[in-house]
Parts: sequence; C-alpha cells; structure tokens
Amino acid sequence: MPIDTFKHKGLRKRLCAELREKGINDEAVLAAIEKIPRHFFLESTFDVIAYEDRAVPILCDQTISQPSTVAFQSQLLKIKRGEKVLEIGTGSGYQTSVLCELGAQVFSIERHKGLFDNAKRLLSDFRYTAKTFLGDGYKGLPAYAPFDKVIITCGAPEVPQAIVDQMKIGAAMVIPVGNEVQEMRLITKISDTELKTETFGNFRFVPMLEKRKF
Repeated sequence: MPIDTFKHKGLRKRLCAELREKGINDEAVLAAIEKIPRHFFLESTFDVIAYEDRAVPILCDQTISQPSTVAFQSQLLKIKRGEKVLEIGTGSGYQTSVLCELGAQVFSIERHKGLFDNAKRLLSDFRYTAKTFLGDGYKGLPAYAPFDKVIITCGAPEVPQAIVDQMKIGAAMVIPVGNEVQEMRLITKISDTELKTETFGNFRFVPMLEKRKF
C-alpha cells in the first residue's frame, strides 16, 4: 500500500482551498476530500499530479474524475448519514470512498472487471463497507432498491428508466447526460410519474457502457 506523507496531506489541504474557490462549500464533502489519499487510487507514476484538479487515466482505458467534479456531484446530492446510495461506475473507488466518508450506505456497480477487483481491494484496505457489484449499470440493483440517492459517474445518453424506478419518492439522482459533452442534471423523483430536473452546466465523462462484455 502507498504511503500517505505530510506532503500529500498538505497537497490535499491546498486542493480543498482550490475547490472552495471553485464553489464547493459543503464542509462534509471538503472534509472527505481532505481525508482521502487520492494518490492511493492512481498508479505511482501519477503521484505528483494526484492533487491537481484534473482527470487522470486509470485501468481499462477509463479515468478518475477531477476532484472538483467528484466534489460537485457529491455536493449536489446533499447526502445524509445512513442514506442508501446507488453508484453507477465504481471506477477507481475514489468517489465511492467519498460517499462512504459522508456516511452513506453505498451500493456500487462497475462494468470492468479489472477496475472492480482493484476498487474492491482498496475499499477493503480503507475498511469502507460499500457493497460492490460487477454488472450492467443500466439495470441498477433492483434487489437492493429503493434508494435515497443515485450518482452516475459516466456519461449517459439518456436517463435510465430502470434506475428511476429504483428510487424512492423524494430521492435524487445526479447524472451527466449526453454523448461527447454531458449536461449535469439533478433529478428529483416527485412521484411515480413526475420528475423534477435541474441542470448545472457541461462536463466530460467517459461513456456509460451498455450490453458489452466485461
């Protein structure tokens, strides 16, 4: 396991100051970002840039989102301790760790087996109790529904109805929708037939995969 040095901790403090300047004001989210050693989720060659606000390549031709994006999505969700959160796209496990630090009961799905195995090991090393699943994110996890919150960490061409169906009334989903460029949306389930949608600008995510082999 890598070492978390005083230098790394100092870089995280500086990163959090930068995130404040970019509009992140949820103290719980900032505390999670400051606590979690992001460099543990990256190859050692990226150690120097781990605390810069940039996306970085990880296994399976995927990326770990830039810290401001992780913080922004987490802030939009307004997670309360004990809430059941469905995460589509475990990736490196970094966003999952932030959700765990916020006190959520996390259920996370990953399509790529290499990422799934690596994230599961890291989450175990940190003693986080997130439940991780290898599978198709479009299908969600009906056996564990309903969920209080949903976070999708990959670009979706549309809002998956199967996942909407797994949300409680009053639940919220944060999802980037689009192809080359995605529009960040916060969707609140008002009733079984009504959704409230708010938009929060454009982002770039790797695409959400559907019906592909692991």
